[in-house]
This record gives sequence, structure tokens and C-alpha cells, in this order.
Amino acid sequence: MTTLSDFHATTLTGQDQDLAAYAGKVVLVVNTASKCGFTPQYEGLEKLWESHKDDGLVILGFPCNQFGGQEPGSADEIEEFCQANYGVTFPMFDKIDVNGPETHPLYQWLKDSRSGVLGGKIKWNFTKFLVGKDGTVIDRYAPTTKPEELVDDITKALSA
Repeated sequence: MTTLSDFHATTLTGQDQDLAAYAGKVVLVVNTASKCGFTPQYEGLEKLWESHKDDGLVILGFPCNQFGGQEPGSADEIEEFCQANYGVTFPMFDKIDVNGPETHPLYQWLKDSRSGVLGGKIKWNFTKFLVGKDGTVIDRYAPTTKPEELVDDITKALSA
């Protein structure tokens, strides 16, 4: 069975990150954008990270420019924006595609594991996937679901 540990991704600083490093953790995977109406969710994501990282939560941000061109910046610009405007300290990755022929393998697996309103496609920026300690997808959340609304599900996953 495929799990989160089967994937790699490139960080914003260009390093290859084996996602097996997060085995045994509860992971929230989010496709992000800097110029989106949902961009203020970075603040809520950072609060979740700060309040639950010591309990075993990891948040992984994956910038994507596929929705209205709302993430046009370079890796350096994305990192600077996230830190300057929202104090983001959780792991951020290089820009990826979440739909179409160039979909990152991680996102293909996430979508196959939990389809959404549009079936196998990501609807918009800030779609969220909660992955359990065993590396399997627990649930998928719409872009409109605010990070603070996930606290109960995250707490349940952390205690499992």
C-alpha cells in the first residue's frame, strides 16, 4: 500500500526532501498561493503548526500557480512573502502542479486517496489533506475550510 513515505519533494531552497522523514507524524498537506483570497489562511496554518508541532503535527505547504496565476513568484519570492507577511516556519516546498499532465506524484496519490467535489481534481488553492501517523490519507478539506476548523480532526489523529 502506498503511503506518504513513498514520495519525495523539492523544498523551496532546492533540497530533495524524502517525505519518509515525516513517518509517524500527522501531516497536513496544503497547496498554497500568495495572491489568493485564501492566502490569509497561512496565519491559521502557522498557528496550528506552532500549537501542535510538539505533539507530532507537520504542515507541508506546496505553492501552486494553476489557479488564476495566483502564485507567480520564484521560490525565493514565495519564501520571503510567507515569512514577512505570515511568519511561516512550517516546511514549504517548490512550486508544483496539482492537476493536469504534470501533476506532482504526491498530489496524484492524495487525489486518488480522497476525491473531492470535482472528482479527482483539486478545486482551488488551500485544499487540505490530513494524513495519519500511518501515512494514509484521513480526510480532504475544501479551500473554504479554515485551519482552525481542523483542530478536532488533528487532535483525534494525534491521539490515535
